[in-house]
Amino acid sequence: MAIDLNAAALARLPEGVEGPGYDRAGLSAGIVHIGVGNFHRAHMAVYLDRLFSTGADHDWAISGAGVRAGDARMRDALEKQDFLTTVVELDPAGLSARVTGAMIEFTEIDAAKLVARMSDPAIRIVSLTVTEGGWFVDAKTDGFDAAHPDIQHDAEHPDAPKTAFGMILLALKRRREAGAAPFTVMSCDNLPENGHVAKQTVIGLAKLSDADFAAWVEANVAFPNSMVDCITPATSDRERALVKDRFDLVDAVPVACEPFRQWVLEDNFPQGRPKLEDVGAEFVADVAPYELMKLRILNGGHAAIAYPSALLGHHFVHDAMADPRIKAWLEALETREIIPTLEPIEGVDFGAYRRKVEERFSNPEIGDTIPRLCFDGTNRQPKFVLPVIRDALSKGQAIDGLALEVALWCRYCAGTNEAGEAIAPNDDNAEDLKRRALAAKDDPQAFLSNATVFGDLGAQPAFADAFARQIKSLWTDGVAATLERYARG
Repeated sequence: MAIDLNAAALARLPEGVEGPGYDRAGLSAGIVHIGVGNFHRAHMAVYLDRLFSTGADHDWAISGAGVRAGDARMRDALEKQDFLTTVVELDPAGLSARVTGAMIEFTEIDAAKLVARMSDPAIRIVSLTVTEGGWFVDAKTDGFDAAHPDIQHDAEHPDAPKTAFGMILLALKRRREAGAAPFTVMSCDNLPENGHVAKQTVIGLAKLSDADFAAWVEANVAFPNSMVDCITPATSDRERALVKDRFDLVDAVPVACEPFRQWVLEDNFPQGRPKLEDVGAEFVADVAPYELMKLRILNGGHAAIAYPSALLGHHFVHDAMADPRIKAWLEALETREIIPTLEPIEGVDFGAYRRKVEERFSNPEIGDTIPRLCFDGTNRQPKFVLPVIRDALSKGQAIDGLALEVALWCRYCAGTNEAGEAIAPNDDNAEDLKRRALAAKDDPQAFLSNATVFGDLGAQPAFADAFARQIKSLWTDGVAATLERYARG
């Protein structure tokens, strides 16, 4: 019979389920984490759980927090289980489960109570996982979105904030008034230069109401950059059933994730930090090269397989990776054109990283889908592919495969796969993209002239010519033959 997950259950966990290797009663909070979703519990919380199991740093436990009404559901669910989480690692060689206990509390969804918790000098890090869209970044400029209504509210009412960033500022102000050192603000979101984005948002908001205090924050608060990575699907009835049926535990909010996780951090924590390097995290002087490696090899790799896989009729990513045409295309593109644009990183083997990425893509337990990878090409191509083309052109390197990737996106946007079946719209700009993609059969510039996506890149002769050759090949010879021709070299 399945056991309800709670503190009492730790003494009688089912066989094959590991529990916290430490006494949770001896933990105290040193971190407030805002945004207790699946990724946080699969990533940061797992690192800390492992660290506590070594007997170290028990004063760095997590105090959960949220600022949205929806966060109350997660809090309520976790409170009933004494803030424990079952983490299932979806390893094709055999699933494993561990109950993690690094979180010891979760503040009520109340601004005043969260500000008070962050004002406690025992809290030395405030970390956040609020998703890319939660950082108030202007999509057009990549700068701070000062005009957002929630930001305007917090600027006008700094003592009654609505946003996490207004609450952070109020807590920092109270700590300064009390003579307590400021905490470090650490973004754990999967976006480039996440520390710089956090700093931009916090200081940008402060400047709207108190320029002197904003200057103090800029001079005294650390915002380390980090690179985070762990594929973590959303929890559904499937994951709850998996935990109950396979591991005899009843967990309302379990987490299922891949067995791989990576965390590279800038070592900038003036008030101290847990020794996460003892459990696999990497502390470096500059995170940017690692971010670029991930953006180009992993995210660029996702883009590379997305559109040919959809055109050849694949739904799941692991099925696409089992197709030798897709796998050979990805390996050739990454090796010949993507990796050569990267500057070496001491101690990092790009080839080994690429092979690990391919292994992760091939994991059938994840159940990742091709439609997810194809989603929102208008925004993803300028982030993950076009900068690689610009870089390669500036260095005089090959771009035929990169141009083929863009041509495959164009062919996908035309709205039918190789079997003539309709492709459901998967982009806010799908109608315009389809019109341009169909016109590109005869006039490739019809697609490349989309300045919102390509800027001036579409007019650069080397790229335009390569794209024209590849889109012609896709329509004339078909996707499979074009991929195979490129892979053969």
